Amino acid sequence: MAIPAYQHANSQARPLSAGLIGGLGGGLVFGMMMGMMGMLPMVAALVGSSSAVLGFVVHMGISTFIGATFGLAVQRLPARRGVYLAAGVLNGLVWWVLGALVLMPLALGMPEMVLTLGPTQGMSLVGHLIFGLVAALLFIRFNGQP
Repeated sequence: MAIPAYQHANSQARPLSAGLIGGLGGGLVFGMMMGMMGMLPMVAALVGSSSAVLGFVVHMGISTFIGATFGLAVQRLPARRGVYLAAGVLNGLVWWVLGALVLMPLALGMPEMVLTLGPTQGMSLVGHLIFGLVAALLFIRFNGQP
């Protein structure tokens, strides 16, 4: 028997909201780290600016999107704290590769930097993993599971 559309949309609201909150929380923590490392102007360059404040706003927008998609995806996994935490860390790792190592260099016109590893990318990896962990913890808290 098919689930009526209104019930399906309702079932998506809680994990979507929890994911948004997770993305905001993870983004806030990672954004503070980026601010301390002087990386926010590089994020602002995605929209043609060098403002650290605008970089933070852009970063938070990206974090919110990633958190929302995490919330919708992770609800399909077994409802266990450890599974959600592992998924959060894996999500951070995936977005480090996809975002920091591929999309960011391409968007900034630096194709020679795609998949380049160095100290800056190492710090970025730590930040992305922390983002994923914080996002997962907040998802667990606000989704009401497990």
